Amino acid sequence: MNVENHKTDILILGTGGAGLFAALHAKKANPSLQVTVAVKGLLGKCGCTRMVQGGYNVALSSGDSVERHFMDTIEGGKWLPRQDLAWRLVEGAIERVRELENEIGCFFDRNPDGSLHSKAFAGQSFDRTVHKADLTGIEIINRLMEQVRAVEAEELEEHRAIELIPAADGSGIAGVLFIDMRTGGYRFVQAKAVLLATGAGPTMYRYHTPSGDKTCDGLAMALRYVLKVRDMEMVQFHPTGLLGGPDTRMTGTVLEEGLRGAGGYLLNGDGERFMTNYDPRGERATRDVVSRGIYSEMRANRTGPMGGVYIQMSHLGPEKVAKTFPGMVNRCSDCGFDLAGGKVEVVPTAHYLMGGVEFNVDGSTASPGLYAAGEDCGGVHGANRLGGNGVANSTVFGGIAGDSMAAFVQREGVWREPNKSVIARGIERAEYPFSKAAGRIHELRDALAQTMWDDVGVLRNRGAMERGLGAVAQHRDALRNMGVADGDRRYNVTWHDWLNLESLVDISKVITISALARENSRGAHYREDFPETGDLHTSCYTRVGTVEDEVTLEMVPVSFDIVKPGESLIEVETETSTA
Repeated sequence: MNVENHKTDILILGTGGAGLFAALHAKKANPSLQVTVAVKGLLGKCGCTRMVQGGYNVALSSGDSVERHFMDTIEGGKWLPRQDLAWRLVEGAIERVRELENEIGCFFDRNPDGSLHSKAFAGQSFDRTVHKADLTGIEIINRLMEQVRAVEAEELEEHRAIELIPAADGSGIAGVLFIDMRTGGYRFVQAKAVLLATGAGPTMYRYHTPSGDKTCDGLAMALRYVLKVRDMEMVQFHPTGLLGGPDTRMTGTVLEEGLRGAGGYLLNGDGERFMTNYDPRGERATRDVVSRGIYSEMRANRTGPMGGVYIQMSHLGPEKVAKTFPGMVNRCSDCGFDLAGGKVEVVPTAHYLMGGVEFNVDGSTASPGLYAAGEDCGGVHGANRLGGNGVANSTVFGGIAGDSMAAFVQREGVWREPNKSVIARGIERAEYPFSKAAGRIHELRDALAQTMWDDVGVLRNRGAMERGLGAVAQHRDALRNMGVADGDRRYNVTWHDWLNLESLVDISKVITISALARENSRGAHYREDFPETGDLHTSCYTRVGTVEDEVTLEMVPVSFDIVKPGESLIEVETETSTA
């Protein structure tokens, strides 16, 4: 099989907030470096950062502090976050927001006095979510894309990464094997340092927020590369995904947190507000709590005609709603719904993976030369990500990774000789679907989505998850017996659908095994058979690896190296706004 070879200094997989910030910081640190960004789709047009609506958490308001933001993050994560990562997140967010404004060129909404406007987001002790209306992600990505093109980073668009390639001598990462989707050919890019920033995306669920091209490819590659992942049972469901009906791909699209923060109501099918039955904070409870409340109403058949519940904003005044949330209003209007003046049916939607690759504060991983940032990483959020912490996570650690990779290349970066047998196995894996008779891949993907929604979803128990684990294994067997018709490899969408589903099946197995292992309820992971949180002081996180394609799992004690359960960094409580 012919493989095109290419060399670069730094190779970045993904062009969301993490990848683009890494590219900018690497070039700023050393303009002579060749920095290459590779993306499955088009630069600036795909990825999860672009879809961010709500905003960016940063402690800037009077009375707020890094310590408060840190405590909200730790408590929201149910004491499972790696604390040095969480601290670096909240500390770095201040620096990064100033950089976004003053160097990148982002325009965020401001108060009459010129200060940045911060809005309420659930689960936070302060209104600290900086935003540009409800289109924050588009603003950030558009400006980052302009800057990356200005520094002349090399672009590999429509390049699907299929294998992380180790050095032949085991000394670290040698590069990445790609499919050039435009030609159908293979390309090996040799690099002195590689960043994994592909953005995960839990699209193995029936209702999901990310676009269908987000299929956990990075995590699947990382596991095959024998990296460890953590917290994979922690799948965040956003409570208010648009329920648009079977004839639109808009179903699952987020109606952002700020709607509830601004005073929006959730109504069941009987027209009754119900969230205070589940939490005294009502609609302003954290995402996990609200999702469980909605799911409980759905299970009790107190639903609208499409099986969801309603969000209502009209009591705040249609004109005010339209001005404050133009993106949301227009999005609903495109699907025939009136968010400003009526009510819109919503459903919990798989939104974010708190779990991911284990990494360090400088972005490094266990493999020399291989770095990770963004949603591909685990440890920052623990059991539940606060709304607004996601884009902060991507941009903060993306910038850090860029700085670290530039320093690494300067200090010890070399082009390592690749392990050619791993390249061959990667090509063999990608070619496999052409060896089997063509089948109905989309039906199998729908079956996986229903399995994960029913058995490993918002509410979990052992019996359902064991059933789900068996079903996932059956789906994988079915995929291995199903192929793709060979022919023109250029933009062969069916081939890539097959590879997408392989990644989703493999990560679904890891999610389910991790969820079975955690016999308590924390954040996004709720066990009906183990509803208690368990002892916080002896908290453990799940760590998963693979040995010859078999999943291994261990429970690892959490290190409380900054603050312990029952303690706080906030010495004196003052009156604050409730977010």
